[in-house]
Amino acid sequence: MAALVLERCYIIMTLLFALTFILINSAHCFSPKRLNISAATGDSDWSLAGATWYGSPTGYGSDEAPFSSMISAGGPSLYKSGKGCGACYQIKCTSKPACSTNPVTVVITDECKGCVTESVHFDLSGTAFGAMASSGQDSQLRDAGVLQILYRKVECNYIGETVTFYVDNGSNAYSFAALVEYEDGDGEIGLVELKQALDSDTWLPMNQSWGAVWKLDVTSPLRAPLSLRLTYLDSSETVVASDVIPAGWQPGAKYKSNVNFQV
Repeated sequence: MAALVLERCYIIMTLLFALTFILINSAHCFSPKRLNISAATGDSDWSLAGATWYGSPTGYGSDEAPFSSMISAGGPSLYKSGKGCGACYQIKCTSKPACSTNPVTVVITDECKGCVTESVHFDLSGTAFGAMASSGQDSQLRDAGVLQILYRKVECNYIGETVTFYVDNGSNAYSFAALVEYEDGDGEIGLVELKQALDSDTWLPMNQSWGAVWKLDVTSPLRAPLSLRLTYLDSSETVVASDVIPAGWQPGAKYKSNVNFQV
């Protein structure tokens, strides 16, 4: 009889152990390490995105101010067929031990066409990716692979800079194209218009060529100096760079205006 009681106790204890084991391992199957508590309970203006990096671990892109390699290619939802080129975002990571959890600011300068696994994806320069790490942990963070991060759109603020136009090398009197740089504020240009000298009323809409490059083809030679008017995509805020492209302008030259958007 005692042996039967002991056998039943053993069976019950075995079943309880097995049940406990199942419950514990079911919780691990939820993969709690991937649950970003900061993302779930943080400020409402932060959203989730995926992040990778490309190029040199301490690059890529312009290493001079104001960019200082803090740039990113954006997936389709960030790049917006080129109109998102120039937008500024704060990003931070909290999902890995190497994350500092402190925000850093990056500028969208290119498109990552294949970055479609997540609805929002940043393909960061090596410098920008490493900037999200705690001091001395940048290499460990870059080894993490695809990273879950938090992001929010912020106003661009290029201290001491004005809107600048880099004239495309292929430009001539009948086909003018320019890259627009250093726009404060929203950063996403929805429209660029050109006005010729001695024409105070007519603004000619330019076509977006690619990224932040805008182009205008005409049948008669353009009359410089040329003025350019920029309109932001969402706010419709405008700024006019009067006579910014001088008479005798040259392809490949960079021309600084004396204006910028308000921040």
